[in-house]
Amino acid sequence: MKKHKRSMFLVALMVIVGVCFSMAYPMDASAKTTDGKYLIGTDVTFAPFEYQTADGEYVGIDIDILNAIAEDQGFEYELKPLGFSAALQALESNQIDGMIAGMSITDERKASFDFSDPYFESGVVMAVGASDDEITSYEDLAGKTVAVKTGTTGSAFAESIQKKYGFKLNTFEDSANMYEDVQAGNSDAAFEDYPVMAYALNNDRLKLKLPTEAEPGDNYGFAVNKGMNPELIEQFNAGLINIRANGTYQEILDTYLGENSTAAASNMGFFALIKENSGELLKGLGQTLLLTLIAFVIATIVGVVLGLFSASPNTVLKWIASIYVDLFRGIPLIVLAFFVYFSIPQLFDLRLSATVAGIITLSLNTAAYIAELVRGGIQAVDKGQLEAARSLGLPYNLSMRKIVLPQAIKIMVPSFINQFVITLKDTSILSVIGLVELTQTGKIIIARTFSSGDMWLIVALMYLIVITALTKFSNYLERKLNNA
Repeated sequence: MKKHKRSMFLVALMVIVGVCFSMAYPMDASAKTTDGKYLIGTDVTFAPFEYQTADGEYVGIDIDILNAIAEDQGFEYELKPLGFSAALQALESNQIDGMIAGMSITDERKASFDFSDPYFESGVVMAVGASDDEITSYEDLAGKTVAVKTGTTGSAFAESIQKKYGFKLNTFEDSANMYEDVQAGNSDAAFEDYPVMAYALNNDRLKLKLPTEAEPGDNYGFAVNKGMNPELIEQFNAGLINIRANGTYQEILDTYLGENSTAAASNMGFFALIKENSGELLKGLGQTLLLTLIAFVIATIVGVVLGLFSASPNTVLKWIASIYVDLFRGIPLIVLAFFVYFSIPQLFDLRLSATVAGIITLSLNTAAYIAELVRGGIQAVDKGQLEAARSLGLPYNLSMRKIVLPQAIKIMVPSFINQFVITLKDTSILSVIGLVELTQTGKIIIARTFSSGDMWLIVALMYLIVITALTKFSNYLERKLNNA
């Protein structure tokens, strides 16, 4: 009960401090750049509007239009490859200056964002399994499950007719997994923007069809946060007029939607998928290992200090360690990642890269568990060891350093390696803030290839190989220590 009260008190204190900072330091209404470049967020799982090629290059209608306008207007930008939902939150929290991601201009979004002139007219369409002859209209969706992508116009349209036609919704973060869910039979239909779905159906791997006509179109627009970066909107609008006039705009549309266009994806086998994407996958794995290593080093330093606090006879130090452990073990990692990446920048008017936010998140979370490992390791050493040392006249710190800790470390080492494995697996959660580690790399490749089943198997095998190697090493180390 006391622990619960301490945690509630600390959470309340953080909220009060956050509100005070928000009032004392309101967000700057002027545009901000990094090295003179605008930061533009996008969703890289939305072909043909934005996706990544096998060479690691971001392309698509949105990207090509943005490139052409930037060249025409003479500004530079840095693309931030985020998911659609994460990009929206990043724009709201001023982590990015603008967003282009096949984003429909709606009255609800106009309340939060300023939009450019429309640059593309789209519409929502329903897709079902290729062999499904039962669903031919919205009336046939009664009692069925419909897949939608979070925060999209397709999701909003499905919600608007859900009550009328009596179906359930199943939400996803990206289009590729939404298609896969329908093909697997878990969902009966999906609502998606028409050009995106039509482009995806050019790929033989996708076994879907369109039983109905597309709904009347929405307009896509480039967005900035409300009241910010007005010059960026002006440049986008001016550039859009120019590239429409000189034919560049139509050339871009013809490249991706013309009669001779083809889907970027190709129907390849398991091993061909590995061969074509090995570079990206290894880069993603490298990023995963680097994140884990940096976060674990930081967490070890913090966790050991907190663990010593927990084992200390000093009540204040114990109280500090207890609050930290209760707080960060009680917050789900995904919530902590959102708080660090989206809430902290809003509270303190600063920007964090996804990598920095990911390292902070992992470090805070892992340190709480390491603190408990250290406390448990120290308490596992017989109390008589410390009492005997003190009775011989050794001071507390020296007794701990020379007598207790050497034995405790021997006990803790296997648990530390196990915690490293857990931290490594936890990096996959950071894909929600757009961090391109191994899991996010898999998502990006799936968005291009629609090879969901094979790609998740490859990603799982890569995690399995690394984690198995670490587990074997842990077992070996444990045997060596036991025999020492």
